[in-house]
Amino acid sequence: MHETTNHRQKWRMMLVITAPILVTQIALYLITFFDVLFSSKYGTTDLAGVSIGSSIWMPIYVGISGILLSITPIVAHSVGGKKLKEATFSVQQGIWIGITLAIFVFIIMLTSMNPLLQLMPLEPHVHQVAHDYLVAMCFGLVPLFIYTVLRCFIDALGQTRMSMIITLIATPINIFFCYVFVFGNLGAPALGGVGAGIASAITYWVICIIAVIITWRAHPFATFHLFKAMPKPQLKKWLEILKIGVPIGLALFAETGIFAVVTIIMSKYTTEIIGAHQIAMNFASLSYMIPLSISMGATILIGFEVGAGRMKDARDYTKKAIILAVSICLVTLGILIGFRQQIASVYSNDVEVVHLAMGFLVYAAFFQLSDAVQAPIQGALRGYKDVTITSIMAVISYWVIALPFGFIVADIFNFGPQGYWIGLISGLAIGAISLSIRLKIVQNKFASR
Repeated sequence: MHETTNHRQKWRMMLVITAPILVTQIALYLITFFDVLFSSKYGTTDLAGVSIGSSIWMPIYVGISGILLSITPIVAHSVGGKKLKEATFSVQQGIWIGITLAIFVFIIMLTSMNPLLQLMPLEPHVHQVAHDYLVAMCFGLVPLFIYTVLRCFIDALGQTRMSMIITLIATPINIFFCYVFVFGNLGAPALGGVGAGIASAITYWVICIIAVIITWRAHPFATFHLFKAMPKPQLKKWLEILKIGVPIGLALFAETGIFAVVTIIMSKYTTEIIGAHQIAMNFASLSYMIPLSISMGATILIGFEVGAGRMKDARDYTKKAIILAVSICLVTLGILIGFRQQIASVYSNDVEVVHLAMGFLVYAAFFQLSDAVQAPIQGALRGYKDVTITSIMAVISYWVIALPFGFIVADIFNFGPQGYWIGLISGLAIGAISLSIRLKIVQNKFASR
């Protein structure tokens, strides 16, 4: 990563940084994608169980791991300011925080899963699959969070292609173990949806080990000596990381949590509606990897420029990130609407589930427009280390606006499950507008320094 002086260089740098992140995010998401896909082929009840389980898992994982994403802007600022020892120390403390958070989440998940699932009117087999899937996934928490810290370190150095290579390895590994444990091949028992959770946990261990080896031995990561002498946990550095990380995690939890709550609300409808909703959400979340990746690239580039004191360049990268995200979103929106039947048919052979999913996919296509605006803006604000106000805006737009409005449309105006999708679209749109205003304020503040 280096200073750029014209638009052509900036576009090239953005694509060089962002493209590998996109591949990485898709590869990571494909782990859950194939969990749902393989479970759907095993049976509709297993699909519903994994849908409920993954809907609980994703906001917890995204929210907690979001805390660790603070390593990216912190390291990017340090590297931009030529403070390499400071960057090393931040990553080392991030690893300690990751391990601590993993243990904490593991304990909370094991003690609260059954009470939470019992609140939902689930069929017995759906309940059991969801519970056992979550237990299996919990055994991958420690390696997943360590990998997240190391990936943030790798990305902050601009070496996003290395993150891509590591994570790409995860997809065939996860497919192989899903094939083995879901359907009972190569002598393994057929575990259905639970087998998908086991496959994912194994995959997390593999990519963590690979990331450790690469950051320990390969250039330029080895020059930071991350594992040469691991310091003890230091409260002051933890507070610095958490001060930035907790608002990021809260914002991500607010966003993914609302989707999880809507899925849980869907449990009051039929098993077919649960499955169809999850199909639409699963594919829409896959499409979201594009603006999310641009957002993460914006954080790296803007953090680097702000750390070096080049505010005009930081503002320029922000504009380019938004233009790129919206342009690509318009293409994916057309694909999602035009091929919704084919997309739904990939997940399920159940005619009713496919028909319902096609309707949900139309709604999913349109809230991507708001995502294409708000995601790169969120990334830009993280690059400026402005995260607290952003998290408050996320909570308000999703939990104060989207969810209540969705309830009103669904239950009072009798739109049924589609009403909750309308609520989500409304919350996303308001969030995008408010974040745009906040970005303008922050940029003006930095420009006046």
